[in-house]
Amino acid sequence: MENKIYDYVIVGAGIAGCSTAYFLSRHTSNILLIDKNTSVAGGASGAAGAFLSPLLGKNNPFKTLVTKALKFSTQFYHDNFSDCIINNGVLRIPKDDTDREKFKTYDHDFNFVIKDDGYFFPIGSLISSTKLCLNLTTNINKLLGFNVDKIQFADDLWSINDKIKTNNLILCTGAYVDFLPKYVQIRPVWGQRIVCKTAKLLTHNYHKECSVSLSLKNDYDNDTKKPYLISIGATHHRLVLEKKCDSSFVFPNFSTCNHCPTGCKEDTDKLINLANDIVKLDDLEVIEAYGGARASSYDYFPIVGDLVDDKLTLEEFPYLKNGTHVQSNRFTKYKNLFVLNGVGGRGFVLSPFLAKELVEHIIDGKKLDEDIKSERLFKRWVKK
Repeated sequence: MENKIYDYVIVGAGIAGCSTAYFLSRHTSNILLIDKNTSVAGGASGAAGAFLSPLLGKNNPFKTLVTKALKFSTQFYHDNFSDCIINNGVLRIPKDDTDREKFKTYDHDFNFVIKDDGYFFPIGSLISSTKLCLNLTTNINKLLGFNVDKIQFADDLWSINDKIKTNNLILCTGAYVDFLPKYVQIRPVWGQRIVCKTAKLLTHNYHKECSVSLSLKNDYDNDTKKPYLISIGATHHRLVLEKKCDSSFVFPNFSTCNHCPTGCKEDTDKLINLANDIVKLDDLEVIEAYGGARASSYDYFPIVGDLVDDKLTLEEFPYLKNGTHVQSNRFTKYKNLFVLNGVGGRGFVLSPFLAKELVEHIIDGKKLDEDIKSERLFKRWVKK
């Protein structure tokens, strides 16, 4: 490995990194995917509920992005990984009367029918998150269980831990931002999902204040009284990552949760209460609990493409600090360093679409939308 030079190294094997590896593999096989976890989707992507659902609300640039990505990703999964997607629709239920009135004013981008006190969107789907990430990277070289401690650029190559060398480096590190420039501010948003046995047959997904999946066959045991499995998930806390458990898997008795021995249990009880407010599930038996820190930007938009070299750019344009306008295309970028991050709780909606956009940008020079480029974050940061 020490003597090989890769065309691309991707750091981070969540849905963003796996999607990027997949689209890059159409152009080269000389790719290495690195992750500190011992499996792909070992962090927030494996903990995610992995629901595909429309973003509701008035039309705005972020909603336009999510709508475009949902259309693309849903078709992408059907065409390439049909065994990883279940398309049974989602029932979106208003939280209260005020929310219900807002629903009536929303601009809907997808077909729906009014049903059971809510809005049923046939496009709503459920993704098998870990299986999908495995399938995306079937033919990709991987280095898992590997901690990246050092990244540097020398002799026109990127070097990782003084061992791995690559022409191009792509950072898909989610909530772990040690190697991103300081202007790329990511907030870790803790999300939790529980898997439960139940006797209740649910034929579609639900979303109100949490998401509840449709019932799947219980292959864990032969419990004829509880023959189905459902997942319940939500994003709960915007907080510093260290304040929550950084494990991606927690047993139902929560004994393996080293950093918050009661917090995960409290979140689980909250999830069950929220789920029962959607549909009565009195017979639930929690068998698995997953948690992870989803990476969200402060303006909600993802971060895709080249990274501005803040040091060199400020050396050339010191008056940026005074608010003087400089066109973004004049900023100095790190050579052959790219990012796909900040997909938040919609990683399985956004990542395939954004990965395709990123790869087309790298390979063909396709222009990226201004809303997702790192320049926007640099300009805000430099004025502070």
